[in-house]
Amino acid sequence: MASLCQACASSSATPLLLAKRVFSLATSPFYFTSGHKIPRHYSSFRASTSAYGSADCVDIKEMKSTDLVELEYAELNLKYKISEEVGHVRIRQHVNPLSSSFSTPAPVPAWEEVYKDPSLPLMVDIGSGSGRFLLWLAKKDAESRNYLGLEIRQKLVKRANFWVNELGLSNVHFIYANATVSFDQLISSYPGPLELVSILCPDPHFKKRHHKRRVVQKPLVNSILQNLKPGGKILVQSDVLQVAQDMRNQLDEEAKVLQHVDTAGAEDGWLVANPMGIRTEREIHAELEGARVYRRLYQKLQL
Repeated sequence: MASLCQACASSSATPLLLAKRVFSLATSPFYFTSGHKIPRHYSSFRASTSAYGSADCVDIKEMKSTDLVELEYAELNLKYKISEEVGHVRIRQHVNPLSSSFSTPAPVPAWEEVYKDPSLPLMVDIGSGSGRFLLWLAKKDAESRNYLGLEIRQKLVKRANFWVNELGLSNVHFIYANATVSFDQLISSYPGPLELVSILCPDPHFKKRHHKRRVVQKPLVNSILQNLKPGGKILVQSDVLQVAQDMRNQLDEEAKVLQHVDTAGAEDGWLVANPMGIRTEREIHAELEGARVYRRLYQKLQL
């Protein structure tokens, strides 16, 4: 552990660059879905450095959440000044999926052109945002699984696919789609098995009259269950308790088909630890603000 502080003390770099250097020295656990070794995410790094709170080491509390996101995804080394076609990407936080502009199903891609091996098991992230979460997973697991991000914000999809090309990845792709409308048509055409679906910190749509806009609704749940292979998993999470409870209630109603996976470290039915090996951007922002992230894991029964 002394080497961590030495890395800080021996450099005059900015706090973020220091943090990246220290982070690169951390060891690695496993994440639950594939058994591949992947680097420890930032919460472990935070614990390591806080134990050595000398002036020579990075003070995490002084870092902004955007810097923490950069740290968490530093390995990707992504470019931000990208093509004129994509341009400036600003995330619109709330999109109405019930708008007529999102009512047309997304076209099915030629899977053999999208993936090097379209027969591999598939993970789908609904509401993939910037895409960095999936890009990181895809880079760490290049041989045993394909990754698909469905995102309703078109510019984010364009930028994410630009990054796919920049990284030279052939096992991850992003589609501009309203998941509720497009999930079944897209995934039923995929040649391989659907192994994992994640819905991580979706738009909360706080107002009661807008709850019908929330992504986890009966039609989408039905589409997921219809396509998910026996033994396949669904991971949902939110930093908004009401949203997490809503997703939990929707999935708990499918007890004949879905089993709640009560893994070690669960508290009140919620997973305490992130099982994916890396946090989403929203997760990083929320935890920095002191919010709790509520997670729930399900597995399709072998019928």
